Amino acid sequence: MLDRVSPRRLASAALAGLAALAIAGCGDGGSSGSVPSARAAKKELAGAPAPLASIHAQANDLLDGGDMAFKKRLASLHGHGVIVNKWASWCAPCRYEFPVLQRMSVKHGKTVAFRGIDARDSKGGATRYLKKHPVSYPSYFDPKESLSRAAEAPEGFPITNFYDRTGKLVYQHAGPYTSDQLLERDIAKYLE
Repeated sequence: MLDRVSPRRLASAALAGLAALAIAGCGDGGSSGSVPSARAAKKELAGAPAPLASIHAQANDLLDGGDMAFKKRLASLHGHGVIVNKWASWCAPCRYEFPVLQRMSVKHGKTVAFRGIDARDSKGGATRYLKKHPVSYPSYFDPKESLSRAAEAPEGFPITNFYDRTGKLVYQHAGPYTSDQLLERDIAKYLE
């Protein structure tokens, strides 16, 4: 059964995220160490299965194509768990959790597909942010949140969807992942 995000839970998660940012001193944060360089990520992800290697080949790209391209890509990943993170370059909680996603997408990138949805953002802002904070996966550009609606990601930032090996949405996490351990827990619970 899918654990959907209610508006009340989303508001609570947003407040918790803002509190975490205040405690952390507001910045690009996420705990648990440094992030892998693009070169280190590429080396670590070498030998990934073909569907996941195709994701890594588009590392840090901002993709167009809308919901049809997104759904087609999701279907091509059957047999693998998929994590989709809805973010924006202007979103402080998104920026805070980015290091967690950078590390975990490399650590789990041979078994789990990571993808992003850059929503309600400018292409220039997103491109500049990704240049400074590279990830091992692409993001779909979604300025009007039409793709977000098709992916069943509610309003608010960040939202992380978990799809099982059949492509079924099984869990939504509202708010930022503040540590590697929290994301590890959800990967183990929903995708392994």
